[in-house]
Amino acid sequence: MTSPAATSLLDRADLDRDSVRDEVARGLKGADDGELFLEYSQSEALMFDNGRLKQATYDTSQGFGLRAVKGDAVGYAHSSDVSLPALIRAADAVGAVRGGYQGTFAAAPAHTNVRLYVDDNPLDGLGFETKVKLLTEIDAYVRDKDPRVRQVSVSLGATWQVVEIMRPDGESYRDIRPLVRVNISVVAGQGDRQETGSHGYGGREGYARFIETKAWRSAADGAIRQALVNLESVPAPAGEMDVVLGPGWPGVMLHEAVGHGLEGDFNRKKTSAFAGLMGQQVAARGVTVVDDGTISARRGSLSIDDEGTPTGRTVLIEDGVLIGYMQDRQNARLMGMKPTGNGRRQDYAHVPMPRMTNTYMPAGDRDPAEILASVKNGIYAANFGGGQVDITSGKYVFQCTEAYKIENGKIGAPLKGAMLIGNGPTDLHRITMIGNDIALDDGIGTCGKNGQGVPVGVGQPTLRMERITVGGTGG
Repeated sequence: MTSPAATSLLDRADLDRDSVRDEVARGLKGADDGELFLEYSQSEALMFDNGRLKQATYDTSQGFGLRAVKGDAVGYAHSSDVSLPALIRAADAVGAVRGGYQGTFAAAPAHTNVRLYVDDNPLDGLGFETKVKLLTEIDAYVRDKDPRVRQVSVSLGATWQVVEIMRPDGESYRDIRPLVRVNISVVAGQGDRQETGSHGYGGREGYARFIETKAWRSAADGAIRQALVNLESVPAPAGEMDVVLGPGWPGVMLHEAVGHGLEGDFNRKKTSAFAGLMGQQVAARGVTVVDDGTISARRGSLSIDDEGTPTGRTVLIEDGVLIGYMQDRQNARLMGMKPTGNGRRQDYAHVPMPRMTNTYMPAGDRDPAEILASVKNGIYAANFGGGQVDITSGKYVFQCTEAYKIENGKIGAPLKGAMLIGNGPTDLHRITMIGNDIALDDGIGTCGKNGQGVPVGVGQPTLRMERITVGGTGG
C-alpha cells in the first residue's frame, strides 16, 4: 500500500475526489462554514519500569469528521470507515443544523508554504530492539548515578499524524505532523523516606536529536536531581508571601490560570473572567502574554490548525492591556474577529475549538539574581505538577513539585507540599519583576479541554509575584 505521506488520503482510500467534494458540498449546503477532516495516524509507546520492559504498544488509526456550522450550532459526524457510503451518511446527518436560510458560506483559509517540522515518521527511525536497548541504558545510567535511587521509570512515545482538510469549494489543505516524547521518573529513598523527581523532553522531530545525541542524559540528571532535592525537603510554610516563579515549565501556571480564559469560546459565551475586558488593563505594566504556533519543531506548533488556518503569533496581553483572544473560525466569526490559527481537535472524532499552541510570557529586563535578592521572606517555585483552575472565576490551585524557601534574598531549604492558591486575573496585577531569562518548556505539555487532549508548549522568564497565598503544612 502506498505511504500516506506520499499520496492523498482520499487516493489511499480509493475515493474519487469529485464525488467526495460533491458530498461535502451537499452536507454543508446552507451552512455558514464547515469542512471534511481526514486523518491517518500511527503511534507507539514503550514503558520500562523496575528494570524491565513493562509495556509496548503500537496503534494505527484512520477516519474522517464532517462538520457543518450554522450560527452557534454545529452538526458533526465522524467515522473510522473512510468510504463514500460512510461520507453520504455523514452528509445526511450534519444537514440537521443547516436550517432553511441560504447564507454566504465563509471564505476559505489562506494557504501557506511554511514548514515548521519534517515529514519523517519517527516510528520508522529506530528499530524495536534499539529502542528497548536505549530504555535499558537510561535505566542503568540513572541507577548508577546515586545509591539512593530505588526505582526508575522511563517512557518513550511517538506519533505520526497525516491530516487533510477539504472544503465544499474544493480547497484542500494538508499537514504531516511528527511528535516524540521521552519521560524519566525517579524514586529516591533514604531510610524510611522516599521522594520522587521527573523530567521529560520532546518535540515535532524524529528521535535522532533527542536520543542518538545522548540528550536524554540531561533529562535523567534532572529527574535524579529533583528527587534528591525533595529528599532533603522540609514542610512548606503556609500564609501570604512573595513568590518567585522559575523560568520555563512554571509557565504552565500562566497557561492554566490565564491562557484558557483568553480562548475565544469562553469569551463569546461570557464565561471567562476576562470576558468584556478587551482594551482594558488586566495585568501589571510590563506583562505581555503571547500564543505562538509558529516556533519551529516545538511540541505545540502547527503549520496549519485543524481547520486549515495557518498558525500565527497572537499577542493576547501587551504591557498589561488585553488586546486579543485565541480564535477558531466559528467563534471568530460570531465575535466579529479574525481566526488566529487556534482551531484544534484531538483527532477526527472531535470537533475543533479554540486551543492554545505555545503560550508564554516574553522576557523582561531584570536579572534573575536581582529578583531573588529582592525577596526577604518567600518561596521560589522551580517546578509544578498538577493544578486546578475555574475558568469563570479565575481561581487556581497549583502543586509545586520543586520549591525552596527564600530567606534574605537567597535560596534556602527545599520545601515539601507547597501549593500556590490564587486568582489568575487578580494575580496578573501582582507581578512586580520580570526576568530577562525567558525559557520554553522541554516539550512535555498536554492540555485538556472538554475531554480533548492536544500537545502544547509553555514558557516564561523568572517572575516575582507579591502577596500570593501559599498552602503548606509547616509553621
